[in-house]
Amino acid sequence: MSFATDLILALEHATAGRPIARVRALHLPPAEAAASKSGEFCALELDDGALGISFVLLGDTLSQLVQAKDMDGVIGMDALQLAREFARPRSDSADPAADLRRTLGFAAANALSRTVMDRLGFTPPRASGPLGGIEPQAGDHIGMIGLFTPLLPQLLPQLAEAGARLTVIELNPEQVGNHDGYRVTLDAGELGTCNKVLSTSTILLNHTVDSMLAHCRQASHIALIGPSAGCLAQPLFARGVSLIGGSWVSDRAGFIDALRRGESWGQFAYKFALTAADWPDAVDRR
Repeated sequence: MSFATDLILALEHATAGRPIARVRALHLPPAEAAASKSGEFCALELDDGALGISFVLLGDTLSQLVQAKDMDGVIGMDALQLAREFARPRSDSADPAADLRRTLGFAAANALSRTVMDRLGFTPPRASGPLGGIEPQAGDHIGMIGLFTPLLPQLLPQLAEAGARLTVIELNPEQVGNHDGYRVTLDAGELGTCNKVLSTSTILLNHTVDSMLAHCRQASHIALIGPSAGCLAQPLFARGVSLIGGSWVSDRAGFIDALRRGESWGQFAYKFALTAADWPDAVDRR
């Protein structure tokens, strides 16, 4: 089964016999913030206060969400029902409406995951650094899925000092080629020669996570990081992910206000780093 299907099954299991929260609101950044990091994510709010974060800059998702003022009946919807939209199979032809429902479904899955973790009193540990536990060593071939430009100033000097190399897997052909300290390719098969991998959490939303991880079987450490990595963790650990790094909202009101203003919301959420050893067995036993 796919990651999306396994995630929905995990949510169904974790919420069985419990009332399911409903969607209270969708919070969007202003359109003018789309060019900055503060405009890359939306937050779906449930009536129990849980928030689910999702990336909104795939295609024209943000503009579609801004235009869909009535949200097609999403407000007031059962969160699990909406989350199931995330697992709907993708068609070969482009369907903006279906892509929009999957984005909202992913946000709902993240919000409902937060509900489950809050019920258990679980909060993930804070991250000790931005690189997802990737510590370059001599001879390492590190794969990066999605170009993390903000991380390069910290990562590249470590690579040079250790004598490690970096290969970036991208979808944008304009970035392909050799750069100062790293190489960019469109060929995901090159992950097969990497012993450590750092991936953007966007691969969850665009349904490439299963195919990408299938190329990482030789990696001893796989870190998946990004603000939208807020779902139940077991389906990712089962696929070989070593560490999940996301954003844990600690001040809901402050977070929502900052997001809607297109301002930085870092002070209202902390970055976490979660491993299988941290994950509470109680989630999977429910």
